[in-house]
Parts: sequence; structure tokens; C-alpha cells
Amino acid sequence: MAKSKVITSREENYSEWYNDIVKKAGLADHSAVKGCMVIKPYGFAIWENMKAQLDKRFKETGHQNAYFPLLIPKSFLSKEAEHVEGFAQECAVVTHYRLMNDPNGTGVVVDPSARLEEELIVRPTSETIIWNTYKKWINSYRDLPLLINQWANVVRWEMRTRLFLRTAEFLWQEGHTAHATSEEAVEETVKMLDVYAEFLEEYMAVPVIKGVKTANERFPGAIDTYTVEGLMQDGKALQCGTSHFLGQNFAKAFDVKYLGKDNKEHLVWATSWGVSTRLMGALIMMHSDDSGLVVPPKLAPIQVVIIPIPKPGDEIDAVANQVMADLRALGVSVKYDKDENRRPGFKFAEWEMKGVPVRLGIGKRDLEKGVIEVARRDTKEKSSQPIEGIAAHVAALLDEIQANLYNKAKTFRDQRITKVDTWDEFIEALNTKGGFVSAHWDGTTETELKIKEKSKATTRCIPLGNPLEDGKCVLTGKPSKQRILFAKAY
Repeated sequence: MAKSKVITSREENYSEWYNDIVKKAGLADHSAVKGCMVIKPYGFAIWENMKAQLDKRFKETGHQNAYFPLLIPKSFLSKEAEHVEGFAQECAVVTHYRLMNDPNGTGVVVDPSARLEEELIVRPTSETIIWNTYKKWINSYRDLPLLINQWANVVRWEMRTRLFLRTAEFLWQEGHTAHATSEEAVEETVKMLDVYAEFLEEYMAVPVIKGVKTANERFPGAIDTYTVEGLMQDGKALQCGTSHFLGQNFAKAFDVKYLGKDNKEHLVWATSWGVSTRLMGALIMMHSDDSGLVVPPKLAPIQVVIIPIPKPGDEIDAVANQVMADLRALGVSVKYDKDENRRPGFKFAEWEMKGVPVRLGIGKRDLEKGVIEVARRDTKEKSSQPIEGIAAHVAALLDEIQANLYNKAKTFRDQRITKVDTWDEFIEALNTKGGFVSAHWDGTTETELKIKEKSKATTRCIPLGNPLEDGKCVLTGKPSKQRILFAKAY
């Protein structure tokens, strides 16, 4: 099918292409609240599939879900200086607890007599409220490790927003764990990074690079921040998830100690880690094309759609119902689009826009030949397949599509990792090829910020397992022992 005319092409305007897909595929919409989004049922169904897979993995690694308050006393954020500094400019603040009728008769106003004694912060992240609670939950080494995850919403006041990628309110999960030793906490931090990487690659078909952030890019209050970085089709990087080794910073701030086996008190060691609905943005930008959304089969709410040609009928219905039963028996989600008010061509375009991995067309002429038309969304290839054994064929095809999406994205990513040794090479690679640029850097925040100012590129990570290598910083010429990845990013 020719590319859709209802969305902007990637080459014409990548940003508009992205926005068009979000809207036309029915994923999300802008809300009446500036900077906030409404996640529509189809978009939320994809998020629910992501959430289910991640939640399963969290529980398999020993974590339990809990829920903590949305509102955090302002004083809590003052207890860890670096943490509050990192989020101060993004915080929404609750100052009053009551409204009243406007004496002038123009609606409601804030009741000036209902001012809170202490302002409350709408959570930008939950470390402070959680660690205040952990002080009550942790007393002995027997209480450790404490492995808690929360599925929640957070608010980080954003002026320039984009659906899923950057909104004032978004959905996420945040894990917060407490450990007896630093070694256990670091092991947990890396373990959860691996969980994210496995999920991204196996389910989202998103190849990622695992690495450590620079001091300037760390999570506020962390000792080390680990990241998984993906590369989108426009050559920009996207941070897909982070895992933080918090050391004892929050334990000190909230006086969280445990009585050890040595009968002495010790401060606990902490981690936190999270991914958000930003992953929806990654899915869109990683796989979609000029005809709309492309959803990896493992995350697709509808993996197969069956369309009668030209319209339903007893014979077509009978075959469709049997194929649906056979597919569902294999664990495949399938929809039979029997709407007689829409022509087949309209249905083809709609389900293509929504990125359903496989489309089956059942028509009377094909039935006479004992075949069904099978169309795959990733390559748009069509073929006629025997009705007998069609379910097994489709199930195998879904696996093939999942693998193809990952391999295609990985090839794209690998072709856009460029090693450079000079500033001119650095700028040329960024501006002509895009993607990740592997370069030496002298390790100072001052140089890091200068590189960002001059090139618009940020340090993405020092890849895990990156070998030591003598070199010179591409900007200052000062000695460097290791390469780091730079990229323009979202």
C-alpha cells in the first residue's frame, strides 16, 4: 500500500511525523491542562503490556509493589541538598487546602484562610517520602534487603512538552531498595539495569547501550547513575531507563539505620531505578514509518486483525471464527473487524496506521482456492497461505517480525557509532551522520558543558566494559584514558 497521506513524512518534518502518529494512531491527545496528556485506550493498552512484562520481571527478582503519597512535605526535600537542587525548578507546590465562592460572584477562588502550615510538593520522584517511611520499617539486618517498587504518576513542571517524551505529568515505575552493604546495593543497581535492557531488547525490539553517566548527568543525590541509551531514526539518542546507586546519602538524610549482626548500628545503602511512559516515545520513533505506527508483536494489544473482503458472510465468518479460535489457542491476540459501515480499503489503512503486526484478508475468491491473504506490517509483504495450518504460520511470522524489527534497529544503530579523534571529525560526524560519536574527553564538567554549547551534543554514557585507551580530549587535547559516547538527544 502507498504511504499514508494523513501523516507528514519523516524526511519532510520528523517532529510533525511523530506528532501525527501519536494522534492518528489513537495513542494520546493534549489535555485541557497545559503540558499534560490524555493517554487514549489504544496507547494505554500498549503501556499496560509494557507494565505487565516489567512488573513480572520485578517480581521474579524479589521485588514487591507498594504505594506512597502523591504529596510530599516541603521540608523532606530540604534534607538532601543535591536532590532538592536537582528538582527545585520543576516542582509543583500545594499551598492551600480549600476553595470558596468568589464574593464578586465570578466562580471559586482560593480561600486565603486555608493556607497550609507547610507547603506540599507534588512528587517529582519519591526518594524523600519513601526514605522517611523506611526509617520506621528498617530496624535490624533481618529487615534487609528491602526491595520495593511503586507504579505511579509524577509531576515535573515542563514548559516545552511533547506527548510521551516530555510532559508535566507522566506515568512511571520507581524502584527503591535498601541494603546492608554497598556491594549489595551496586549489584542491585546493575541487576535492574540488565532487567531494563532485556525488556527493551526482547519485547520492545529496541537495541540499547548500557553505561554509566558522567557526574554532571547523574541523578540528583546519586553516587552513580547507570543508563540504557537507544538511538532513534533521526539519529538522536533517547535515555530509555536509569538505575541509580544512591550510596548512603538518603539514609543519612533520614537517619535510616539497622542493627547489624555485630550488634552495632549501621547506615543502610540505597538504590532507585525507573522507566516511564517515555518508552512509548521510544517505540514510536524506533520502528514506525510513513504509513504510521509499527508495534513489535510481543507488545501489540492486537497482534492479528482479520478483515472480510468485501464484507462478512456466513462462509467468511465461519472461517474467520475458526482461525481466531486457533490463533487464541496459541496465545495470539486477534480481532475480527466485521464493521460493515467501512470498506476494506479504509480498514486496511486504519490497522496499518495502528501498527497491527499481521493482517489477514478473507475473501470468497481466496476461499475457493483454500487460501488466505497474509500481510505483515513491518515489510508490507503480502502472500497467500493455505487455510490449513494458517495459525501456526502466523504465530511463526510474529516471531519473525519481532526479530526483524530488532535486527533492523540494531543495524541502524551500529552503523551510526562513529569513532573520532579530532574536533573537526566530531562535528562532521554529528552533523552529517548523526548517531553516537565515540570520543575522548578530559573528564571535566567544564569541558563537557563547552562541548554541549558548541555542538548541542551531550554525554550519553561511558559504555559498560569500555576498555581503557590512551587518547586526547577532542576539545582540549588533554589526556584521556577512555572513550565516551556523545549524541544529540531528546
